[in-house]
Amino acid sequence: MPSHPSVLAVAALLLLPVGATAADSGLVVSDPYVRLMPPGSANTAAFMSISNRSGSDRRLLQAATPVARTVELHTHLDDHGVMRMRQVAAIDIPAGGRAELRSGGHHVMLIGLRQPLQEGERVPLTLRFDDGSTQKLEVPVRRPQPALEAEPPAAHGKH
Repeated sequence: MPSHPSVLAVAALLLLPVGATAADSGLVVSDPYVRLMPPGSANTAAFMSISNRSGSDRRLLQAATPVARTVELHTHLDDHGVMRMRQVAAIDIPAGGRAELRSGGHHVMLIGLRQPLQEGERVPLTLRFDDGSTQKLEVPVRRPQPALEAEPPAAHGKH
């Protein structure tokens, strides 16, 4: 193997984990995944943990992927004892804290899948934050984990 410094630097970059982020943004995504849904399902959701290692509050403003016609940030709200999903404008990530995007809470909704997703497939997902930073991820599709997943995302009406 050549010992040229630039070759070694590129090799080191290739070893960074999915969710590695620019040091100056302070935002680190961990354990991202897209939920595998039964055949014929038009929608699914992406989940992850976003840590904010900076000294300033941050907000996730938008997500995008080519595998869905529409991508929205969602949360669950208690509507007089009935849990309902609602689109939100942003997801807060407190300074020194984290935002947990999980079933039954905040998540990234993928609406109108362009084709069925297969277990193990990797979905390109770009996150955009209020500080102007973006994060490009390759998110694996996996089956729901019963201990972690309360319920799958609803059909969301006629999205």
